[in-house]
Amino acid sequence: MIPMDPSRYYVLVEFAVRHLDFLAAELASVLRLHGITYGSPDCRVETLPQLGPHPTNSTAIENCSHVDHKNTVQDQQRRNEKRQRPFCILSFPFDAPCVPRLEMLADEVDSAKNLATSSKSQTSSETIGNIILSRCVLVRSVMELWGYGPSLDDCVEQVRQWTDVSSGSTTASTLTTTNCQHSYQKLVRDHGRSWKLTVHTLGCTYSREVQEAMRSRFQFLALPGPVQMNDPTDEYVLIRETELDDHGSPLPGGSIDSAASGTNPPRTRYKPNDSVSCCYFGRALGGTRQTKHRGDVSRFSLKSRAYLGPTSMDAELSFVMANLAGVGQSSVVLDPFVGTGSILVSCAARGAYCVGTDIDIRVLRGKGENSNVVSNFRQFDLPRPELIRSDNAIYQRHFRRTHIPMYNAIVTDPPYGIRAGARKSGSRLDQPRPVLESNRHNHIAQTKPYVVSDVMVDLLDVAARTLVLGGRLVYVIPSFRDFEPESDLPRHECLKTVHICYQPLSAELGRRVVVMQKQSEYDPTQRKTYLAKSWKNGAKSAERCANIRDKIMEAAKLKPNYQERAAVRKQKRKIHKEEKKRVKLEKVEMS
Repeated sequence: MIPMDPSRYYVLVEFAVRHLDFLAAELASVLRLHGITYGSPDCRVETLPQLGPHPTNSTAIENCSHVDHKNTVQDQQRRNEKRQRPFCILSFPFDAPCVPRLEMLADEVDSAKNLATSSKSQTSSETIGNIILSRCVLVRSVMELWGYGPSLDDCVEQVRQWTDVSSGSTTASTLTTTNCQHSYQKLVRDHGRSWKLTVHTLGCTYSREVQEAMRSRFQFLALPGPVQMNDPTDEYVLIRETELDDHGSPLPGGSIDSAASGTNPPRTRYKPNDSVSCCYFGRALGGTRQTKHRGDVSRFSLKSRAYLGPTSMDAELSFVMANLAGVGQSSVVLDPFVGTGSILVSCAARGAYCVGTDIDIRVLRGKGENSNVVSNFRQFDLPRPELIRSDNAIYQRHFRRTHIPMYNAIVTDPPYGIRAGARKSGSRLDQPRPVLESNRHNHIAQTKPYVVSDVMVDLLDVAARTLVLGGRLVYVIPSFRDFEPESDLPRHECLKTVHICYQPLSAELGRRVVVMQKQSEYDPTQRKTYLAKSWKNGAKSAERCANIRDKIMEAAKLKPNYQERAAVRKQKRKIHKEEKKRVKLEKVEMS
């Protein structure tokens, strides 16, 4: 049984099983917004119970005398360290500002209570449950943890000790203590709080009989209120963790608890004390446990957007990036490659004042009055962003006093030449034709290809110039699994890398979201020195970044039927281009 410190308040954070590499980074960034340091003594990250042996291998290991059990244990330890599990246990001192006070548990308070809490009043929005649930896109639920362990028996015993029912200490005097029983002692005295107990598993199915047997193990809690399955005051949750694969599905194996019925195929039903799981029990914070992600992120789905482009970032990842950047109320945020504005929409939804720049004036203008960047903001009743036609490669020539910090965050998806090529001001001609004075008022400057390695270096330079101290740069870069952060990412003396989160897109290819934080002021006189140190291995690292598109295309050509699919896409583009010409000619003729 895992000991729990009675002087601390325990919380179980359950994540959604997606974007697994982003979970801890988003949680830490959201807590940072409220002055809570993830992993500090005031917000300690507790060790999760270790998973048991792999179900498909445990029987074979027991029956084979020649198996090296020492190596098996080492493999199991490496598997526990490597696995990204959708749970996190946090503990806080009971006097921490984010820990709920007793008066938060109910409106009616027993006259005998004498709360030993701070005189400062506390609102529900300041509690740890609300802090996490109101912002974290990838969090599924937050529980006040009463017990946990590698088996159901250990979990039940831990809950029994945590609530201290065996001592019978449910008198009014115990309400004066700020200890591990503080919420339970209030709950057992409140006969008006309805409740239910939910048994939750990860991708597994339990029979009704097994679920009832598991619920019965917690009868000693003796909760006095009425049971109410729909919208209860409190929801108590028993979570039984089963090892999942990278796609969120349970690994094969396990014991069958019941057979198939009728024509339906058999379903795997894991027995309660199966060794592959860990158990957690607690009270859901924020009312009830949610089975879908919190907030209104789905309202911002790309499917409903008025203006889209081939590089529009999906809403969920955009909101995650906004959280990683620490975007909050009144933050000033820049996207130097704004495109259709999908990232800034998420930042504006968090209360930020948004500035977007792009070199392509056609993208900024959009397709009409009701199909442009501003229309996306108008659609969701968000403040209009400031849009500027600008070249990030020569940022210092577009803006005055560029060395003065003004942005709290820079959040962007730079062009890296896969779906949209990077461009910068200039001409391929040695001697381009001069622009006539009469045409200067509406002239669109010529552009030329912008090497990806230069895109990244210039982005970091602009961030170091314009971010306030502690401000964050969040950007996306495609990469393969052989990615080396030290040599394959650009760096800057004024910025430090905080998080690198990987999102796999295929077996070999993915994209990484990089979070950097400004740690020192920018010296304009040292710009050449900064740029010279951008790549650890100099030209070799820069070339590796610059050639990423070619590497991706080479990998794509190795896939079966690539040539046939490429020919189909080429034909579709040709038809689309001819259709646009036809529509344009018709408009000219009608006018």
